[in-house]
Amino acid sequence: MFLDYLALVILIMGLLLVFYGFIYIHDIPYAIAKKRHHPHKEAIHVACWLSLFTLHAIWPIVYIWAVYKPRPIRVSVISEELEENDELEQEVRRLRERVKELESAQSESLKSESLL
Repeated sequence: MFLDYLALVILIMGLLLVFYGFIYIHDIPYAIAKKRHHPHKEAIHVACWLSLFTLHAIWPIVYIWAVYKPRPIRVSVISEELEENDELEQEVRRLRERVKELESAQSESLKSESLL
């Protein structure tokens, strides 16, 4: 009788171990993506859950996606954007100066009209 209950406990523990093993294995690509600061880590996490529901059929694809290192942004693109931002800042400064000139001219014209 004792051996029957022991066998039942071992069976239940084995099933729980397999269940939690599947849960742990499905989350490995997300952990890798999170560690590597992957830009698609949330999408990888969703794909991991989908692979769990498909009994890990798409898990190898998700793993390769998580391990794949995305290309870094080229420095030339960044420098072009910085140059463009500098030009825009200069244009904004010129426009602000022009607005100040127009406001001062308008206030002077209002003062001269009020004196008449």
